[in-house]
Amino acid sequence: MVIHSQKETLVQALSSVAKNEKIGFVPTMGALHGGHISLVKKALGENDIVVVSIFVNPTQFNNTADLAKYPRTPEEDISLLKNLNGAVIVFLPEVSDLYDDSVSAKKYNFGGLENEMEGKHRKGHFDGVGTIVSKLLRIVKPNTAYFGEKDFQQLQIVKKLVAIEKLPVKIVGCPILRGKSGLAMSSRNKRLSAKQFKEATIIYKTLKEVRDKFRSTSITDLNALVAERFLQNPNLNLEYFEIANEETLKTAKRKNKASKYRAFIAAFAGEVRLIDNMPLN
Repeated sequence: MVIHSQKETLVQALSSVAKNEKIGFVPTMGALHGGHISLVKKALGENDIVVVSIFVNPTQFNNTADLAKYPRTPEEDISLLKNLNGAVIVFLPEVSDLYDDSVSAKKYNFGGLENEMEGKHRKGHFDGVGTIVSKLLRIVKPNTAYFGEKDFQQLQIVKKLVAIEKLPVKIVGCPILRGKSGLAMSSRNKRLSAKQFKEATIIYKTLKEVRDKFRSTSITDLNALVAERFLQNPNLNLEYFEIANEETLKTAKRKNKASKYRAFIAAFAGEVRLIDNMPLN
């Protein structure tokens, strides 16, 4: 494993990669967990070299307190990556290396994808995501980049970004990895107390109940069911629940047999914001 902290040295190292060798890329914000490692393992299985970036991107946070409290565990992250078999390059840049003098996000039009769900509650978030992903893809120039489906809206945004900017990279979405309780693996889980961790499993249980009842129950009734489940669990504050079209991310009011749907939840356990989703049909 090799570590680079500056984009110039990383670019120089990648320039010596043979033309017939494939480069995989897994962008992360660190605080790595099993979900991240599953992405890296998939990338290693499909590429000759895998670059893993660890960078907490300031422009995608609309809450400065959230940015300050975001878990940062670089030593643990490097230790996890060292245990993997294969050619792994870790990119650990500083903010100044990626943003130069202006720490600001480019404005994007993602065809409306950016205005749904997370976009409604985190203004400017996807401008920050688009800005940093574009920068990283242009630095690494991978053949394939891997993103987890836990951030499904982000995955769709990244696919749109690649199409808009005509970047020669394949974007691969990878399934959500869950713990024994069903709770989706997330860097933010590190901030949960043992009690909050146990309580947060209602997110998975509720999504699973919605999936099981989707075929026989109206969307209106499913919305009411979710609201009731969270009223029964007052230590979790539901920010939103949406059943949306997978392709457009538009909120569904009624079902269409030709469409694929996914349920999305964002909820707070104390100050910790958790998101999850699940395909329904």
